[in-house]
Amino acid sequence: MSNLSITNLTERRDLPSVIAQSAQRTGVDFQYLVAQAQLESGMRADAKASTSSATGLYQFIDQTWLGLVKEKGDQYGLGWAQNAISRNSNGRLIVADKYQKSSILALRNDPTLSANLAGEFARDNSQYLEQRTGRKPESVDLYLAHFLGPVGAAKFLNKMENSPAASAAPAFPKAARSNHNIFYNSAGNARSFEDIRGRFERKLADAVDVVGRGNALPTRGNILPQSDGEAQTVQPEDYLRIARAHVDDKNHLNLPKPFSEPARAAYLMLATLGI
Repeated sequence: MSNLSITNLTERRDLPSVIAQSAQRTGVDFQYLVAQAQLESGMRADAKASTSSATGLYQFIDQTWLGLVKEKGDQYGLGWAQNAISRNSNGRLIVADKYQKSSILALRNDPTLSANLAGEFARDNSQYLEQRTGRKPESVDLYLAHFLGPVGAAKFLNKMENSPAASAAPAFPKAARSNHNIFYNSAGNARSFEDIRGRFERKLADAVDVVGRGNALPTRGNILPQSDGEAQTVQPEDYLRIARAHVDDKNHLNLPKPFSEPARAAYLMLATLGI
């Protein structure tokens, strides 16, 4: 866990550093996690959906959160919560003590824990999708897994591979009923698999534009161009180093020279959020 206080972490300007730590720990693309947070909560650690149980930076619903805590909790000092969660005869995750349940679900408002479990969730989904589709998933595929669940996303991608122009709604009737504007256009016509995936891909790219001043979201890996035409992988450490420099001295950016393009992109992302 970060040594920053929960109060400070709920400030929007601190969230890129929190997300970068999750990316560093889990190996999930930093820009994907930032884009997801922007889409899900508008980069608000205390966001609460009005139409579902979705809460926190990554808008985890109750059952998804309980599942992640049950599976990963011991890695984050939550053995007590992990032990309190069980499954009933219907396979639903439950917590017998209502006060413990309330405490566990309230942890979604801790942006550090929420970001870490979002990274864990994305990493597990990536491994699952690769096994089920036979290819490495792109950022948009991970977002599909967040939207449909990993099983649903694998089904979606495999059907799209076979029939990209086919209507997706018949294969996902429950999701289509709950998300009419995703599965149908304004005229009421069903969207195809490739149309839906393309819309999600654009949404992710737009989210990065909002947070990062136009630094495009790569489809495979976190790659930004260098001035000499070569490419370099941007590591979460770039963002953490810049964030710490701002924390150390808000009026002066202590960066080593040269100020590389990946570091410049990181700086712009953090500067946009007012650090």
